[in-house]
Amino acid sequence: MVNTLNTPFSYNRPENTTDSLKKAIVYKLIFLIGRSPEEASQRDWLNATLYAVRDLVTEGWISTARQARKDETRRVYYLSMEFLMGRTLSNALISEGVYNLAKEALSELNVDLEDVLEKEVDPGLGNGGLGRLAACFMDSIATLAIPGMGYGIRYEYGMFQQHIEDGRQVEKPDAWLEKGSPWEFIRPSKRFNIHFGGHIYFEGKKCIWENAEEITALAYDQMIPGYNNESATTLRLWSANAGETFNLASFNRGDYFHAIEEKSSIENVSRVLYPDDSTTAGRELRLRQEYFLVSASLQDIIKRHKRTHETLDNLADKVAIHLNDTHPALAIPELMYILIDQEGYSWQKAWDMCRQVFSYTCHTLMSEALETWLVEMMAKILPRHLQIIFEINDYFLEYVRTYVTTDNDFIRRVSLIEEGDTRKVRMGWLSVVGSHKVNGVAAIHSDLMVSSTFADFARIYPERFTNVTNGITPRRWIAVANPDLSALFDKYIGTEWRKDLAQLENLKAHIQDPELKKAIPEIKRKNKQRLANYVKQELGIELDPNALFDVQVKRIHEYKRQILNVLHIVARYNEMLANPEKDWTPRVFILAGKAASAYTAAKQTINLINDVANIINNDGRLQGRLKVVFIPNYSVSLAQIIIPAADISEQISLAGTEASGTSNMKFALNGALTLGTLDGANVEILDNVGQDNIFIFGNTVEQVEELRRNGYHPFDIYQSDAQLREVIDQINSGRFSPKEPTRYHDLLNSLRSYDYYQSFADFRSYVEMQKVVDEKYKNQDAWVESALQNIVNMSFFSSDRTILEYAEKIWKIEPLKLA
Repeated sequence: MVNTLNTPFSYNRPENTTDSLKKAIVYKLIFLIGRSPEEASQRDWLNATLYAVRDLVTEGWISTARQARKDETRRVYYLSMEFLMGRTLSNALISEGVYNLAKEALSELNVDLEDVLEKEVDPGLGNGGLGRLAACFMDSIATLAIPGMGYGIRYEYGMFQQHIEDGRQVEKPDAWLEKGSPWEFIRPSKRFNIHFGGHIYFEGKKCIWENAEEITALAYDQMIPGYNNESATTLRLWSANAGETFNLASFNRGDYFHAIEEKSSIENVSRVLYPDDSTTAGRELRLRQEYFLVSASLQDIIKRHKRTHETLDNLADKVAIHLNDTHPALAIPELMYILIDQEGYSWQKAWDMCRQVFSYTCHTLMSEALETWLVEMMAKILPRHLQIIFEINDYFLEYVRTYVTTDNDFIRRVSLIEEGDTRKVRMGWLSVVGSHKVNGVAAIHSDLMVSSTFADFARIYPERFTNVTNGITPRRWIAVANPDLSALFDKYIGTEWRKDLAQLENLKAHIQDPELKKAIPEIKRKNKQRLANYVKQELGIELDPNALFDVQVKRIHEYKRQILNVLHIVARYNEMLANPEKDWTPRVFILAGKAASAYTAAKQTINLINDVANIINNDGRLQGRLKVVFIPNYSVSLAQIIIPAADISEQISLAGTEASGTSNMKFALNGALTLGTLDGANVEILDNVGQDNIFIFGNTVEQVEELRRNGYHPFDIYQSDAQLREVIDQINSGRFSPKEPTRYHDLLNSLRSYDYYQSFADFRSYVEMQKVVDEKYKNQDAWVESALQNIVNMSFFSSDRTILEYAEKIWKIEPLKLA
C-alpha cells in the first residue's frame, strides 16, 4: 500500500486560464450546489466560485502539511478565542493570483464578481482588534511558510448583529453559518472528549478526577492561503457536538423537550462568541468555552506530536504553544493534567516542559482587563485544574521566597490566587508564570507592562519579558481593501510589496513625482465616494466626498474615548452656529463599533452619538458643512470600505491604556493622517512618519499618572472651561434628547465627578488640535505630502515582520523551505 503521507501524489490542478476557471466554477455550481447556470442566484455563484478556488488552495495546503511532517520540524500552535477573518473569497483570489481571471470567467457567464463578493458573509469568529490581529497573523504564517496552525472555536453565532433602533444599539443573532461555509472542511475523525465538573480524590500521590459531564469537540478546518507561494496553513475550529445524546425514549413518551435538553445544553458551549458575562450562568459558560478550546486543542496537539515522534519526551523541542491573551491560559494546567495524569510524567518534569512550550502575549495595561475566575466557580467546573493551579502557585511562591524576597506583601501581590472576600485565580499571573516568554505589542506598552502591570514579575523573571510590535497584512488591507492604491504601488515599485512591505521604501524615490501626487487625492476621493454611496444606500444620509472624512471605528469602550470625540463634535456644532460666516472646513464624522451587551456606559455612548447626529444632520443652518454618521454592525468588510476613505484616523485613547492598536496602522498605510495621543503604536507611528505628518495631542503617560497621584478633579475643569461646560450642560438638559431630557444624566455625572479616562483633562488640547487639522486640510498640497509620508513610512508595521520576530525571538522556528 502506498504511504500517501510521504509520497508525492498526482493531481490535475486546474490551469490558470479564464476558460479552465470558468469550467471549474460551472462544474461546482452543477454538481456541488445543484443549480443550473440559468437558475443560479448570486449566492449560488459565490459558493461555486468559493469551491473552485478552494481546489486551487488545497494542493498547496496538503503539501505544506506533508513537508512539515517529513522535516519533523518544530511547530507553533496559536490559541485564540477570536479570529476575525473577514470575507474569504477576495483574499484567496489575490493570494492565488487569479482575481482578474475569476472576474473574466464570471463575466463570460454574465455574472459580476464584485456583486458576488458582496454576498459573502463575514464569519462571526471575532469581535475586535484581538481577533483581527490573530487573522493577520494567520495570513502571515501562511505567507512566510511558518510551520504551525491556529486553534479557535467555531461559534454558531457571532457576538451579535448590531442594529440601531431609535438611536439605541439592539443586539440580534449573528447567524453567519445559516448560509453555509463552503471554505471549511469538516473532520469527523477529529473528535475529542471534554470533561467538566465532578470531584477529585487521591490514591496515594496520584490524583483522580471523576468528572460529571462529557461533551465532544468536533473539528472543522479552514485553509489560510499564503500569498503567491503555493502554501497554506490551517485554522482548526472546534464545535461542541452532542453526538448520540438524543433521548429517543423521552421523545417516544411525548417528552420532546427532555429528548433534546442535553443536546442543546452541550452545544451551547460553542453557540455564541462572548456570552453576556453579567450573570453567573454567563460567566460559567465563558469559562467552559475557554476550557473547551484548550482541552480540544491540547489533545489534538499531543495526538499530532505522537503520530510523528511516538514520544512526548521531545515535546518542548518540537512544540511551541502561543497564548493570545489570557483566554487560553487554561492550556497551562491542561498540559500539566495530560502529562501527569495521562502520560505518567513527574510533576517537576511536566512543569519544566510546560514552561518551555508556552509563550504569552499580553494585550492590555489595565489590571481589571486581565481575567480572573472565582475559585469557587473553577472548583465546580474544573476541580482537577484548580488543584494543579494551587500546586503551581505553591511551587512558584516557594521559589520567590527562596530566591527573591520573603516580603509578605510582595508574595501576596504575585500569588496566582487573589485573596479576599472572594478568592480568585489570576489568569494573567498564571500566563506569566507558565510561559518562557511574555511579550507586549508596542514599544510603549511593553515598557509599561514591565514597569506597572507585571512589575513584580519583571523583578523575578527579567529575561522573560520582550516586545513584538503588532502589524497588519498588506494583502487584506491594501490589495483587497484599496485596489486603486495597489495598482499605483505596482506601477511605481512592482508587485513584491504584497509579501515584502519594505518595498514601500522604494516609493520614496518617486515621492515628488507630479503624477503620483495627483493620483493620491484622486484615489482617496474615489474611496470616499464609495463610502458615501454606501452610507446613502444604507442610512439615507448624503455625504460630500469633498469634506474631510474624520473616522473613529473600533469597539466602543470608555478608554477608547468615543465620548471625547462626541464632546468635540458638539463644541464644533456650537461654534459653527455662533460663527456661520467663518470659512469652516467641511467635516464628516464617521463612527462605528459594537458595545458589549452588558456595558451600559458604552451603549449610552452609542445612543448619544446617534442623538447628536440626528440634530446636526437635520440642522439646515449648517449648510451641509457638518455631518455625523454612526455606521451599524462594524465588521472587517465594512472596515475595508471605511478605512481607505478616511482623511483623519482618530486614535484618541487615554495614554497608557491602549496596548497597541492596529486600525491606526491600517489607516496610515491607506493615507489617513493620525489624530491621536501618545499611546500604543501611535508612538512608533510618530517615530516613523515624523511629527509634521501626524497630529498628537493630550497628556502623556507620565502626566496621566501625575494627575492621578495628585488627585484628578474633572469638575474643576468643567467649571473652568466655558466651551466644555456649555457642551455638557446642553447634553444634560436634553438638547439632543428632547423626548427624554434626563437620558444622559448618569453618563455625564460620572464624567464630572470621576472621569477615570480623563476626557475632560484632554478636551482642550483635543479641540485645539482639531483646529490645526482644519487649517492643514485647506492646504491640499501639504495634506497630500503628509498622506504620502504616512504611506511610504509604514513598512515596519507589516504582520510579516511581526511574525518573523515571533518566530525568531519567541517560538524559535524557521520557515519551511518550500519545494
